[in-house]
Amino acid sequence: MTKGGKFLSPRVLIAAVIALAVVACTAERPAETPPSKAIRIAPGLALALPKPSELGRSLEASQLVTAHYGGQTFAFEGHVSATPERVLLVGLDTMGRRAVTVEWTEQGFRAERAPWLPEQLRPENMLADMVILYWPEAILRRALGPSGGGLAAGARFRSISADGKEVIRADYSAADPWNGKLTFSNFAWDYELDVQSVETHR
Repeated sequence: MTKGGKFLSPRVLIAAVIALAVVACTAERPAETPPSKAIRIAPGLALALPKPSELGRSLEASQLVTAHYGGQTFAFEGHVSATPERVLLVGLDTMGRRAVTVEWTEQGFRAERAPWLPEQLRPENMLADMVILYWPEAILRRALGPSGGGLAAGARFRSISADGKEVIRADYSAADPWNGKLTFSNFAWDYELDVQSVETHR
């Protein structure tokens, strides 16, 4: 992010969920993971990863993500590129170094990450968190169904529950989540994201 709070070039990129993944689960870097894999998003709760095409649109968006966890704050810059065939995430740290690249297609996804990246970063969680934040409500509800997760949603919020207890919540400043601010809270794993997004191509 430049001085004055403006977004960097669209080539500077990170998915909103990269910071979420920093605090998720144990480290594992699969060369390729099938799209049907269930991804754990909270204790006892999993999300079945849908298809990239089920986003229902193509777009490019620049984002600034600030994560709060364990008394620490992490800031990331990035860009998301999505088409019906592929979702591409490339993340940079605040020094401009490429931290992670994730390419997701119907065949599965591949990830590359820098050796200095925290071991807790899991590409699976990056994609799961993107689905929670941005994929259509009906697709998200279906993805949560097999593990018994509940979804409540409105024009400017999403709430995921397990056993009647809210475990994840997203609140949006605008009806279009790709243009504006949002707050994402995972109460089960005790972290929060503040995300600012600007769509750069429709």
